[in-house]
Amino acid sequence: MSDADIRDYASIIDEADDYVEPEVLPLPLDAWHRANGARMVEFAGYQMPIQYDGIMAEHAWTRESAGLFDVSHMGQLVFSGEGVASALETVLPGDIAGLGEGKMRYSLLLAQDGGILDDLMATRLPDDQPSPFSAQDVEPEAYDPLHPSPTASGSFYVVVNGATKYDDVSYLIEHLPDDVTINILEDQALLAVQGPKAVDAVARIVPGIDSLVFMTAGAFHWNDVPLWISRSGYTGEDGVEISIPAEHAVAFADALLALPEIKPIGLGARDSLRLEAGLPLYGHDLDPETTPVMADLGFALSKRRREAADFPGAQRILSQRENGPATKRVGLIVEGRQPAREGSEVIDDTGATIGRLTSGGFAPTLGKPIAMAYVPLALATPGTRIEIAQRGKVHSATVTAMPFIPHRYVRAGAK
Repeated sequence: MSDADIRDYASIIDEADDYVEPEVLPLPLDAWHRANGARMVEFAGYQMPIQYDGIMAEHAWTRESAGLFDVSHMGQLVFSGEGVASALETVLPGDIAGLGEGKMRYSLLLAQDGGILDDLMATRLPDDQPSPFSAQDVEPEAYDPLHPSPTASGSFYVVVNGATKYDDVSYLIEHLPDDVTINILEDQALLAVQGPKAVDAVARIVPGIDSLVFMTAGAFHWNDVPLWISRSGYTGEDGVEISIPAEHAVAFADALLALPEIKPIGLGARDSLRLEAGLPLYGHDLDPETTPVMADLGFALSKRRREAADFPGAQRILSQRENGPATKRVGLIVEGRQPAREGSEVIDDTGATIGRLTSGGFAPTLGKPIAMAYVPLALATPGTRIEIAQRGKVHSATVTAMPFIPHRYVRAGAK
């Protein structure tokens, strides 16, 4: 990986004289990463591993076996209190009230004008158990994630992006009623194991997780340590995400790494994996100027909420859904071998800028460069050819449907 590629993931330091460099924090597994040969970079305010054995090798291993990702930089929040589901629906466009216990939903934190402030995962916690984020005893067999109560009032576990988590909390404190309590789980680590062999491997040390299906979650134990595990992830592969008390993260990571199917994976491969899966990255493919319709995330607008038109920016968003947005996020297959990078311009036949690339790189699974871009709606149809200007050269690309490779999630009814 070149130094230019590293800069795609690491923070760019402002060279202005009055710039004050922010504190860069270590993750609970910082020493563990270094001991396992990781190359570390700054990302989202933390020192994080960008690669171990190399991005291409790590990408291929995750697609073929199982990769271990440290995503402890993400924000883990628990929302509770009277009317918490209704309160969350004042800032999210999804059907939060309709979630059953242990069920998850991808959603979007929206500004008042409908712009995206963050994307997130929300899960209703079981109502009849102690919190899985405490040292209290939790009996895994007492909770069946496939047959949850659909009417529990409960609390909600929400995972937000690491770079935006404190801004998110400030916004939520401002816009949610005082009856809602927000607990930031700063003493929890978050690990993801992704790949076709992930669940079978982890189930050997955490029995019962194979009862989960895509977008469900439950409480489990490992050596008497409470775990909250969801069958979800950010690679397009089957897999799990595991919240664990930070003090036990090193021992648990060692136990995972002792499984022959699992190897540690860095940020570089995480980015190429999510790009192949067509999954947007906040701060790149999503931002406050982008609406759910522009981002092609209309599935996050639940039917009940669309009909009620009671979420932030509803008039603007529903108008775009009916009439089409001015620009739309699309996938691109780029001709040749040169990857097209974020910030490259989409140009028309006169050379005028009409769009922009928000993510791009080489797709190891496909053996060719791919990208995401925002283009005028008239150019968003798969099969449309466009031109990209990058570093003084023009490259041709073709709009294609996403994901670039099929997702391999294990859904209910497929087990």
